[in-house]
Amino acid sequence: MPTIVHGFDWPDRVVVGTVGEPGARTFYLQARAGRRVVSVGIEKEQSALLAEKIEEILDELMNAEGNPASVPVETPIELVDNDPLEQPVDAEFRTGVMSLGWDPSTAQIVIEAYPLVVTEDDDASPFDPEPVEVEPAEMLMVRIPVGTARAFAKRTLEVVGAGRPICSVCGSPIDPDGHVHTLPGDL
Repeated sequence: MPTIVHGFDWPDRVVVGTVGEPGARTFYLQARAGRRVVSVGIEKEQSALLAEKIEEILDELMNAEGNPASVPVETPIELVDNDPLEQPVDAEFRTGVMSLGWDPSTAQIVIEAYPLVVTEDDDASPFDPEPVEVEPAEMLMVRIPVGTARAFAKRTLEVVGAGRPICSVCGSPIDPDGHVHTLPGDL
């Protein structure tokens, strides 16, 4: 069966956002073109890494001789998007593997998200030299221009950082109802 591609070549909007309270948030990667909206579940760590890698690609392109892709240094003000996710948020799938690339023919960052695949192969061994390859049933592919990519990365890092504050003593998140930690030697 061929893979269903939820493709967005020039989306009106692409964001990472959350549903829930800090400490119990669920992260989503969401794209919209017109009235069509696609959301996929994504881990907090995946969100942060995606934004960091986009920033790296953009910085590298910006530093290319003459900045031929016209990569902005800062997020263009007209591309700032602080609105919540489009409702209702119905995830097509939970993201497993992601890929990130650059399409020089359109001067766009390309984000691909594939579903988390869980296989139960009784004959498989963790030491098998040949991994089981599974054709994904669907995928999300979003192509965004450099200014939008800069805005996407900035917003994503802000969303990731808006969680629970971190305890300066033990490094664990502090819950709204308090925090108890054990220092080395207290055992």
